[in-house]
Amino acid sequence: MSEKVTAMIEEIKGLTVLELSELVHALEEEFGVSAAAMAAPAAEEKTDFDVVLAGFDAAAKIKVIKVVREITGQGLAEAKATVEGAPSTLKEAVSKDEAEALKKQIEEAGGKVELK
Repeated sequence: MSEKVTAMIEEIKGLTVLELSELVHALEEEFGVSAAAMAAPAAEEKTDFDVVLAGFDAAAKIKVIKVVREITGQGLAEAKATVEGAPSTLKEAVSKDEAEALKKQIEEAGGKVELK
């Protein structure tokens, strides 16, 4: 911070509550702004999801590899590396419905999925 700003902050720290209130109102009028906290925008519902293989049941590894191959279009060696390298992102920016369907498919095969 510049010395000028630091000096202003120190000066403001010395104001009484009434003086601080007057300062805020004067600044609002001078610059045509409001010091009121802005309302946070309503949280928009997320529409794009990433499907991430978080892990898998060791006994179901082959089933999970088959499902990953089907979903990603990878070859056997690539799908095996993807599964063994979990957590791995399988699909990015898919719709909620597609993400839920993929999650169900992977979990039925023995995988653990996170939607981000």
